[in-house]
Amino acid sequence: MSFGDLLFVSPYLTTAFKTGVIALAEGIAVGRSFSMFKNDHIDGNKEMIAIGMMNVAGSCTSCYLTTWPFPRSAVNYNAGCKTAMSNVVMAIAVMFTLLFLTPLFHYTPLVVLSAIIIAAMLGLIDYEAAIHLWKVDMFDFVVCMSACIGVAFGSVEISLVLVVAISVIRVLLFLARPRTFVQGNLPNSMVYRNVDQYPNASNVPGILILEIDAPIYFANTNYLRERITRWINDEEDRIKSAGESSLQYLLVT
Repeated sequence: MSFGDLLFVSPYLTTAFKTGVIALAEGIAVGRSFSMFKNDHIDGNKEMIAIGMMNVAGSCTSCYLTTWPFPRSAVNYNAGCKTAMSNVVMAIAVMFTLLFLTPLFHYTPLVVLSAIIIAAMLGLIDYEAAIHLWKVDMFDFVVCMSACIGVAFGSVEISLVLVVAISVIRVLLFLARPRTFVQGNLPNSMVYRNVDQYPNASNVPGILILEIDAPIYFANTNYLRERITRWINDEEDRIKSAGESSLQYLLVT
């Protein structure tokens, strides 16, 4: 028991907070990664409660920091493990190895142990998903590659800080410079969609329908005013060249 040895003072508290944030981020990321392979749903709140309760209990019994380790999870996944009982079997095997078989593994090269982890993780790298991100959204691709490069050439802490910083910048840019689309009416329906994504959508005569993909507030008002004015000018030029009725209304959604 180690409850009496807990110290809630600096620098231990700062180190515990930093390590806890990293463990939480890694655990939820690992859980979501494997949930996508099995089409399962992961509740982030329950994951946080589980990791917190594990470490609170472990701190009172001299345990290491506990999280969802990606290498061991990959080994279990590729070995065909289906339930949490695999962790019980693994814990018993590790305990038996530490007590009786340690001399046999004393001279095992680290490269052999690393090869086991690398072999298990190679099958989990989804190259097609990265290529799909490149085609769909280059900013998401930059976040993905930043995480990989940060872990490979730095540490988990560097990767986490880098990815969070890039994501915050993305959110700020998205709010300050939201995307705007022209919507058109789909044939034989009352549904309106983006004319760039739906080529068969037609413009409503005399009406310009704009969709703003973000809330309107003080930080993006000037940008939206310029964008809306540009859309109006482009629509009026198109109407003149097509000989249609003049623009009468502007509808912003």
